[in-house]
Amino acid sequence: MAGRIEDYALIGDLETAALVGRTGSVDWWCVPRFDSPACFASLLGVGDHGHWSLAPAGDRPCSRRGYRGDTLVLESVWETVDGTVKVTDFMPPRRDGPRIVRVVDGIAGRVDMRGELTIRFDHGSVVPLTHAPDRRTVVSLAGPDATRLHCGPGAGDPTVTRERTTFAFPVTAGQRVTFVLGWHPSHTPPPPPPDVPAELDRTLAFWNDWAADLHYEGPARDAVLRSLVTLKALTYEPTGGVVAAATASLPECIGGRRNWDYRFCWLRDSTFTLSSLLRSGYRREALAWKDWLVRAVAGDPADLQPLYGVAGQRRVPETHADWLPGYENSRPVRFGNAAAGQFQLDIYGEVLNTIYSAVRAGVALDAQVWSLMAALLDYVGRRWREPDEGIWEVRGPRRQFVHSKVMAWVAADRALRLARVAGLRGSVRRWQALRSELHDEVCRLGWSEERQSFTQYYGSRRVDATALLIPRLGFLPPHDPRVLGTVRAMAGLQDHGFVRRYDEVTNGEVHEVDGLDGAEGVFLACTFWYADALALTGRPAEARTVFERVLAVRNDVGLLAEEWDPATGRQLGNMPQALSHVALINTAFTLDGTRRRARTPSDGRPAVAGAENGPPRPV
Repeated sequence: MAGRIEDYALIGDLETAALVGRTGSVDWWCVPRFDSPACFASLLGVGDHGHWSLAPAGDRPCSRRGYRGDTLVLESVWETVDGTVKVTDFMPPRRDGPRIVRVVDGIAGRVDMRGELTIRFDHGSVVPLTHAPDRRTVVSLAGPDATRLHCGPGAGDPTVTRERTTFAFPVTAGQRVTFVLGWHPSHTPPPPPPDVPAELDRTLAFWNDWAADLHYEGPARDAVLRSLVTLKALTYEPTGGVVAAATASLPECIGGRRNWDYRFCWLRDSTFTLSSLLRSGYRREALAWKDWLVRAVAGDPADLQPLYGVAGQRRVPETHADWLPGYENSRPVRFGNAAAGQFQLDIYGEVLNTIYSAVRAGVALDAQVWSLMAALLDYVGRRWREPDEGIWEVRGPRRQFVHSKVMAWVAADRALRLARVAGLRGSVRRWQALRSELHDEVCRLGWSEERQSFTQYYGSRRVDATALLIPRLGFLPPHDPRVLGTVRAMAGLQDHGFVRRYDEVTNGEVHEVDGLDGAEGVFLACTFWYADALALTGRPAEARTVFERVLAVRNDVGLLAEEWDPATGRQLGNMPQALSHVALINTAFTLDGTRRRARTPSDGRPAVAGAENGPPRPV
């Protein structure tokens, strides 16, 4: 049985990732890429759907665990009545294919270790042919996939059957036993087994060197750095694409139907992600993400999708895996994501805002990008009056979502700013008219006098957490009465001090907007947005309280899923969630900027916010 969502830690090699539970079981691993089928899928089922356990006999959780320093090398320690043992788990940055390395070190006494390796290709549905060509090697093969396990001295003789491979061996103080599991295409020869000590040193050096580039000394620096390491781990190195999460179909409500595949790259995350990377000093990663974005959206603006595969592929059809019972019986289990085919107006604003942010950071753009920008805005000009599925990718009817219109305004606004640099003067008057019309309509139809707030869609009384982004996007200044009213109205979305995306479903009925039944947890990114809005509107102490409240629900290794259930104290949704960690980073910078601006230097000039990237100046 899978552990709690917050029981899992992440390891990865910058092309895929695995989740390791507190019991020492690797319950999720997709190979060779983030968006490939899993060969360990017990996270969404049972042990027979693929896992790799390695721990002291007795199936107990580890006594303590943590990443070694600022790396993605995980160390789990068990203290038993007979002795103490440590298991180190890591994935070396990719050279010869994906590998999981597990190192067992005896610390004190003698500990009897047990292990079980169950390979199931294609998301737990394919039982491979498994055999042991020698005492130290176990090979599993089916169709296009093959794995090879190398067992180091001291691992004993594994017992190999068609269903699984088991281990039993003792480890004493000072003894080390190693295991390396690698995947390769079944039609190619396997790579040679690695030098484990050398690979461990290389992996530690890689992450320590990368972490040393952080340009931030403000509040919660350790949390910011761990979030950046997580964001790096969710980056597909060959293309620069950042996946929304490493997992698929972890539920937003236990036992519910809100189970989505997040192993893809969302355009709407682009501005948030670029901002967090640039602020933190990771310019190379930021530019790689921008380049991925430009390649993905190249072509006809009418073909723009909300999300793409890690290589920029467009086809990610959504299917149901009926052979998997789902995480704690949360069904259906979905792979692929049908939201790729939705019309979401806000993504045009996200793309143009990302290009604008890159230019502000000094990135030179070529003529093709300027041409793309103009084509995108012309398309927005033709379609902005239409309803869409919106940022939350509703499965109900399209509506005139306020956030979508605000982002259409952002598209026009950023295009105008970029036009000065590109020399596209011929379009300026038309774009100014579009920006003005959008602003007037949102303020007229998206505002509720009764609620004293911007609403979720035109004519609605519902509030939506996306309205918290209005001052950050520069649509209205932070101290505009309408912004202040909207921030106050968010009290209706709060649950134990956290913020929901929008009004909650009650009595298990189908939500009139998103078309799905059942509730969900509070949305962690929205709660960070609330902290941002509080800081921008002059309530920094309250903002810090909200920020620290979210920090407190990270798991023991600093990871956040998409949502949190205050009633049960559990994380919900896919894990770890890039947007949650990106929002953490950006809010930390916002709070640091607020703190620094509150201090007045001795020369009487106001303090500068450093890397804080506030709303654009009016044009």
